[in-house]
Amino acid sequence: MNNSRKWWILSVTSLGSLLAALNFSTLIIALPDLLKGLHASLLQAMWVMLSYMVSQTVMVLMAGSLADRFGRKRLYIAGMLLFTVISFAAGFTGNATLLILFRILQGIGGAMVMANSTAIVADAFPKEELGRALGINIMVVAVGQIIGPVLGGWLTTAYGWEWTFWFNVPFGIIGVVWGLGAMGVNDDKIAARKEGGLDRGGIVTYVVSVTALLIALTWGPIQSWTSPVVGLSGVLFLITFPVFLRCEKRHPNALLHLPLFTNRIFSFGIVSATLNAIARMAVMFMLIFYFQGALEKDALAAGIMTIPLAAGMLVVSPLAGILGDKYGETMPATVGLFLNIFGMAGLALDTGLSTPFWHLAIYMTIISIGSGLFNSPNSSSIMNAAGPKYRGEASGIRSLTTNMGMMLSIAFSMPIVTHSIPHEAMLAIFSGTQVGMNGDVSALRGFISGLHAVFWFMAALMALATVMSYLRSNRRPKVAGAPVHHR
Repeated sequence: MNNSRKWWILSVTSLGSLLAALNFSTLIIALPDLLKGLHASLLQAMWVMLSYMVSQTVMVLMAGSLADRFGRKRLYIAGMLLFTVISFAAGFTGNATLLILFRILQGIGGAMVMANSTAIVADAFPKEELGRALGINIMVVAVGQIIGPVLGGWLTTAYGWEWTFWFNVPFGIIGVVWGLGAMGVNDDKIAARKEGGLDRGGIVTYVVSVTALLIALTWGPIQSWTSPVVGLSGVLFLITFPVFLRCEKRHPNALLHLPLFTNRIFSFGIVSATLNAIARMAVMFMLIFYFQGALEKDALAAGIMTIPLAAGMLVVSPLAGILGDKYGETMPATVGLFLNIFGMAGLALDTGLSTPFWHLAIYMTIISIGSGLFNSPNSSSIMNAAGPKYRGEASGIRSLTTNMGMMLSIAFSMPIVTHSIPHEAMLAIFSGTQVGMNGDVSALRGFISGLHAVFWFMAALMALATVMSYLRSNRRPKVAGAPVHHR
């Protein structure tokens, strides 16, 4: 590939990554104003945020797998276009229910972008430069996480919550035009079609099983674990997921190519990424609770105070990619996870009502540096292990399990930290419509105790992830049925 063109392609996928990062961090700051503007309930406001994550998680594997068959760049451009159109429509929404529907559609567009971004970069860059390229992509995500709270606060205060959607539109249009010019859609690497057609049974059982699981994981901590919705969703998942796996073993054009998981590099990389996503998202959720609930900061201030969680990634991610390309992916990825243990243990030991912010900033920066060291080498390792034929699917699996980790972080951490806080107060604190705990000293003490328990639990997950990452190898042995290719 032309040396300059691959960098143009990276710029396109980086813009998509930036929009994805901004989409979450700007909206969470706008939730209080959105509640007032739409006369929505707290639960509706939470689902405005969560519905995007749920639909994106459900669709991301399908988008990656279908892209291997119909063209990664085509689906990327189509996803960016859908995301842009829905962002424009969402700002005109007059009620919360319709906005939740638009967020679901926006999540589908986001899935088409996410599932193909890493695969497109992997197609454009040779193996020895892939880590550096992915490191730049992750650096852009860190930029989005840093400026998102400030941008969301400014847009909401100056113009209204609608602009947290509308600001996506010009960037989305640029992304579509830029993508068509820089990438085109006519030179996609498309996997050879096999007899048997589309895996309809796999698609149906996958969508039903994963949707049921995500509804259970989000409905439980936000509403009630004893709700019939949680029970029915759990049962539906337990019934349909084994059927999905059975379909995938038999179908020649399986949605999920199961032999990928026989490759140790691929499977250990996926597990490590999932554990890291659980821990990192739990830390962010809990610190937002801490800043707003215990320290009585408003939503904008809380968002700004979490900036150290992204700052280290901004600096370290490109360097980590270069180190991975030069010395192998295992070393920087494992060191990064090892650093995360110390950052989370520091938060568990030192977080209290009178802890100086600079202490917390140091621990958050350590976690941020650790994530920066881990993400790009780990992603490069996964892509190289999958090989060119299955890169779209591998990217989709990575995005699926990372998003699933975010959902699991809510399911794991919420019950631990909120057992002493009234349910409505918990939702109000997280949505930014309430600061502090109304002087309830016992609730504050219980909250801090629960916070420590969450941080220790996440440190333990990071220890497990470190071991899993270390046990992978930079060798790429050919395992029966596993699609391992060298570039």
